[in-house]
Parts: sequence; structure tokens; C-alpha cells
Amino acid sequence: MGKYIEVTDANFEEEVLKSDIPVLVDYWAVWCAPCKMIAPLVEEISEEKAGIVKVAKMDVDSNPGTATKFGIRSIPTLMIFKNGEVVDQIIGAVPKSMIEEKLQKHI
Repeated sequence: MGKYIEVTDANFEEEVLKSDIPVLVDYWAVWCAPCKMIAPLVEEISEEKAGIVKVAKMDVDSNPGTATKFGIRSIPTLMIFKNGEVVDQIIGAVPKSMIEEKLQKHI
């Protein structure tokens, strides 16, 4: 199992916005097939980048407040946060190499 954390509307600020290291947030839902396609890639990244990047997953159905605040209109959406700000995002199921390329710019 990956080293990702589950974030919610309640702990998003503490876990993501106040993080000392960049955070990759995977916005997903149980019913989303493309979300299931990239889930193993996100878990691999969480293991490979442990201590360098925090990886968080957020179920948008259970946490509509944060999803609305950050304008999540389609899933999967991956957002990279650094120093409490969104610095990059990826929408849709993409290859692992694309996720890693975007992450690398912010490490």
C-alpha cells in the first residue's frame, strides 16, 4: 500500500496548505473509472517520493467544500501545492511520466 494520506475538508488546511514539502492531491470518486486507472500510479509515486513529496487523496463526493473551493469540475484532477498555493494541475488519466515531470519542477 502507498504512503499517501486521505484528506478531508476538515484536515485539508493542516495536511496540504501548511505542509513543509510539496503536496500532490488526487481528487477522485469511487464511481470514476479514470480515477481507478491512475490510482496505482499515484500510489507508486507516494512510495517513490516519500519524504520529498506528500501524496494525498480526496474523495470529492465526501468532501465537496474543498473540491468547490479549488474549482474541481472533472476528475481525476491532480493538483500540486507548494507553500499553500496551487502551482500545477493535471486533469484526466495521464501516464505516470507526465505526473512525475510536473512534480519534478516543484521539488
